[in-house]
Order: sequence, then C-alpha cells, then structure tokens
Amino acid sequence: MPQITVERSPKLDHVDWAAFATALHPVVVETAAARLEACKTRVLRTGDEAVGAEAEGHAIVQVTLALLAGRTDETKARLTEAVLELLLKFVEPVDGLKLHLSAEVRDLDPSYRKAEI
Repeated sequence: MPQITVERSPKLDHVDWAAFATALHPVVVETAAARLEACKTRVLRTGDEAVGAEAEGHAIVQVTLALLAGRTDETKARLTEAVLELLLKFVEPVDGLKLHLSAEVRDLDPSYRKAEI
C-alpha cells in the first residue's frame, strides 16, 4: 500500500514516467501519511482509445491511487489535486493533442493482503 496505477496514452511515450512515479511517491507520503517504501507504481501504456466520437487528437492519463481505508474525503481530494499538479509538470502539451488528465483515490477492499518475498 499504496497501490498506484497510471494508465497513459501511447501518444505520451516522450514523458519520463519513471521520474513521475518517483516524484509522486513523496507527495503521497506527505499528503496521505503513507510510508515511502510502501509506495508502488505501475505505468500501463494503453492501446486504442477514443474521446467522444473521436479516435484521434486526444491523449489520456488516469492515475488511480488505492490506499488502505481511513483517509478523509478532504485528504483524498488534496491528494488528487496534488497528483494533477504533478502531472502538469511532467506532461507537456503536444501540438494537435487535447490532454485529458485525471486522478482518483479509492480505498482498498478490506480483503487486501500483500506478501513481500
């Protein structure tokens, strides 16, 4: 915990996603009282995508942060705002592309377990 997933458009291959992830982890620690060594981020390159009736001219980034339950709605909102601010530092506008950046914080299910080997 936290389990972080970044789903991103293939049109954003130029972004340094590893640097984004390592910059994101301290933000999660500071905002949501997580432990730095517990932050894990996967960056997934999506395939086909469309926005509205258009399959071209758009790039999408969705960051989902799954945390153990107990954070207030205000903390979750502060974290999503901080994630969007950080995304704007890493994802530069690209000519001809409209960027759709979003973030969500959700609670992990009570059944969540992990193992470190």
